[in-house]
Amino acid sequence: MPVSPASPASSAFSAFSEYFFPAYDGTRLAHHAAGDGDPVICLPGGPTDSAYLGDLGGLSAHRRVIRLDLRGTGRSQVPEDLASRRCDRQVEDVEALREHLGLDRLDLLAHCAGANVAVQYAARHPERVRRLVLVTPSVRAVGIPIPGDLRLDTARLRRDEPWFPAAFAALEAIAAGRGGDDHWRAVAPFSYGRWDEPARAHHAAAEERADPEVMAAFGADGAFDPDATRAALARFAPSVLLLAGEVDPGAPPRAVAEFAGLFPGAGLVVQPGAGHHPWLDDAERFVTAVAGFLA
Repeated sequence: MPVSPASPASSAFSAFSEYFFPAYDGTRLAHHAAGDGDPVICLPGGPTDSAYLGDLGGLSAHRRVIRLDLRGTGRSQVPEDLASRRCDRQVEDVEALREHLGLDRLDLLAHCAGANVAVQYAARHPERVRRLVLVTPSVRAVGIPIPGDLRLDTARLRRDEPWFPAAFAALEAIAAGRGGDDHWRAVAPFSYGRWDEPARAHHAAAEERADPEVMAAFGADGAFDPDATRAALARFAPSVLLLAGEVDPGAPPRAVAEFAGLFPGAGLVVQPGAGHHPWLDDAERFVTAVAGFLA
């Protein structure tokens, strides 16, 4: 069972209580829980801490949402072995959390880069997964290429937006391999279905938490073995749902559909008008899809 909660974390999502548990190597990791009912373990992207997920648009009204801060992020301890922040090595942190919570099998939800941890967990511990949800997932762990033209075609769906010309020019530079920090900052509107004040605030908070060193360690050499992961997913029996945002160039629906095809019978939902954070763009539609699948 979880240890007694510490003082509530200082964040906009005060409904969450904070807990700690030891990872396989003794690193002290944090998880945050809100809501009642069967738990769903949520892995953030980035890699960064999990605060930006909030309660995933109200999913905590249907399930107990448990967010994990990946090692070295948020309230989780920086490990003594910095190389243990590599994606494949964090798989056992998920297993340690499952054991800590006393779950025989778990429902696992992952966003963006967190999907790389989730699918490697599913490949390594398939008997421990009941259901798997991948939200606008990164495809690095399974080696699906996303051509620059596909990202640009997806971005063109936003061509009537007032910010589009500058953002699209920056995306073209990135797709051509000429992207710098200014270009990456300029393409931020493409991650949201509406580039309004809440989206700007959400993005600014994520930028403050970003740690280039953690990101580099996550994808270091040896982090991914696409052929082995694909082979394992082809035999993966539990129920799987992949959710894409219609206008998300970061995880274009066509690439997410290819990802879904790696599983024996995964479901695919493309959320209309959504970017990379679909629970912010249309919370009701997102929660209906995810809660319905998890029911």
